[in-house]
Amino acid sequence: MSTATDVRAAPAITTAIESGVLVITIDLPGESLNTLSPALVDEFEGVFAQVDADPLIRGAVLISGKPDSFIAGADIEQFRHFRVAADAERVSRLGQDLLGRLERLRAPVVAAIHGACLGGGLEVALACRYRICTDHPKTVLALPEVQLGIIPAMGGTQRLRRRVGLQAALEMIASGRNVRAKRALQMGLVEEMVHPAILRETATARALAIADGTMRPPAPRGRGATSLLLEHNPLGRSVVFKKARASVTAKTHGHYPAPLAALDAVRAGYDQGFEGGLREEARLFGELAMTSVSRQLVFLFFASTALKKDPGVAEPAPEPNPVNRIGVLGAGFMGAGIASIAAQQNTLVRLKDTDTARIGKGLAAVRGVLQERLVKKQITRPQLDDQFAMVSGTTDYSGFGAVDLVIEAVFEDLSLKHRVLQEVEPVIRDDAVYASNTSTIPIANIAAVAARPERVLGMHFFSPVHKMPLLEVIVTPETAPEATVTAVAYGKTLGKTVIVVNDGPGFYTTRTLSAYMNEAGYVLEEGATVEAIDKALVDFGFPVGPITLLDEVGIDVGGKVGLVLAEAFGARMSPSDAMRRVVVEGRTGRKGGRGFYHYDAEGTKGDVDESVYRLFARPERAPVAPDEIIERCVLAMVNEAARCLEDGILRSPRDGDIGAVFGIGFPPFRGGPFRYADSRRADAIVDRLEELDGRFPGRFAPAALLVEMARGRKTFY
Repeated sequence: MSTATDVRAAPAITTAIESGVLVITIDLPGESLNTLSPALVDEFEGVFAQVDADPLIRGAVLISGKPDSFIAGADIEQFRHFRVAADAERVSRLGQDLLGRLERLRAPVVAAIHGACLGGGLEVALACRYRICTDHPKTVLALPEVQLGIIPAMGGTQRLRRRVGLQAALEMIASGRNVRAKRALQMGLVEEMVHPAILRETATARALAIADGTMRPPAPRGRGATSLLLEHNPLGRSVVFKKARASVTAKTHGHYPAPLAALDAVRAGYDQGFEGGLREEARLFGELAMTSVSRQLVFLFFASTALKKDPGVAEPAPEPNPVNRIGVLGAGFMGAGIASIAAQQNTLVRLKDTDTARIGKGLAAVRGVLQERLVKKQITRPQLDDQFAMVSGTTDYSGFGAVDLVIEAVFEDLSLKHRVLQEVEPVIRDDAVYASNTSTIPIANIAAVAARPERVLGMHFFSPVHKMPLLEVIVTPETAPEATVTAVAYGKTLGKTVIVVNDGPGFYTTRTLSAYMNEAGYVLEEGATVEAIDKALVDFGFPVGPITLLDEVGIDVGGKVGLVLAEAFGARMSPSDAMRRVVVEGRTGRKGGRGFYHYDAEGTKGDVDESVYRLFARPERAPVAPDEIIERCVLAMVNEAARCLEDGILRSPRDGDIGAVFGIGFPPFRGGPFRYADSRRADAIVDRLEELDGRFPGRFAPAALLVEMARGRKTFY
């Protein structure tokens, strides 16, 4: 007879009584972050019962056992189980009830916040009697739910405005932006800020002082003179809400319902009281969780989370080599950008260019990026100095013998790339990885002159490097798995979302973006105005229109990309004659002060430079319907994305969607080109492509993969 062993999961919450204060430590076993999972909620219930039942507990402190995270929000896995709005609404009401109990506990609870305090984590803190945070760069507070197409749903829309005032609350909830520790203190989101070393000790002391009545928490910021004028009378509130609604609508173009719903939830708290506000918050949360927008944004969350665990090669994957020193070839805009983000991760950087003037300019650009972080209070002055000290410049290859990774960021010219590879390869270690930051030239062509082609790959960063989240790692059939996993791991260290693609002209992002941009050029040549094209695609959801983007990237750069892809793919990827003439005339866009738009001396965009129209075969303008502009440009991109999957450039539709959203601005609320194709169905996409190809032969022939999917009524997901 066998004996069953009672195996119980390790608890997520542990408690200890210190001088009459119950210290509640949250530390989800096996997880890097604390999230509000159903299991954690159950444990909270037990702790609350203990606090209320034990008269010896005079106060409580809520603290995290994770190194740099308080509570990072709700467990998004719950979204997979929502079938109807009532399911999500029910979860919201349960969370509201839990935090209502926390708020009403007999003993005062102090939130001791270090690291990320996000979403549901901040809602928990708001329900506590007092909040202390650490003065650490990793301590940030936010309600980022709108980034998932939803709103705070555990009372956050009601408690936040009572804590910091109406205007600050609306801005925080509608934007979802992070608030750093010092700003949180200034706005009244927390009552105190301390060094991490004394967080627990201070929180325990404050809990006792509040319990004894020797200290009273300061009044919330929502009760001052400004609040009386704007919040506590209907006319003032009406003005605030009207301005907030106009601002949200202008920023979202009506594509994201969550920020507007958040305004409605906050307003309900004034009109219907606190409990009425909670009911409306839960109802709106339930509705939003079922929208297509939320579904797509949640998909992107899961997809990007999965990529964090993806080594970039098939399992079993080799261990990546550590990267502590890198060499960057080229101190221009991209090279300096790469150096600046590497320095922020305490990587020693050797920046090489042909003369000291270029090196000086590159180092100044690095310092400029770090200075921007200082101004935004993301780093301190000593941290800026320490990070800048990680970068040194050289006009030769001294120091390159010690680097673990070389990133080449020279001009897009194959002969130049061959020359620098042949110069540096004898200097670097045999196990060092060599990466080219090319956007179009096949890596196999670059590696053709390498003595160790198995160590050569592409690391395609996006401009500006310190702001754009995507890194496209490009591998050839010869690239060793060890080189791939090393590049991928280091890309993640730099804070990038990394996709791995197979080699080919334009890889994935440049190839699909070029199809989109080329079609915008054809529409322009047919008579559409620059403004009409840009407006149509911004209205569709892109952050900027394709013509503005071309000016930003550089018309000359776009021209070179066009030549490479036209040579590889023929007429389908050939730019319009008009675009060629714009390049020949010497317009370079914003960097040269002259493009499709006017630019002032500081590079600020003005009106359209209508003199550009004389370069077209049809100088006079003729209206083109916005729907026509959208269909042609977007379906050109979707079709090329499908071809990339068909050709084996992409490993999966997931990588294609992440690459398009994070790298080239495809609207997140549409999920990416593959999710978008699924939402319209392959048969409908193919029908529309065939109709367009009949009108514009050779440019819209449907990808064979799409045709096959249409016949079989298949989807990418």
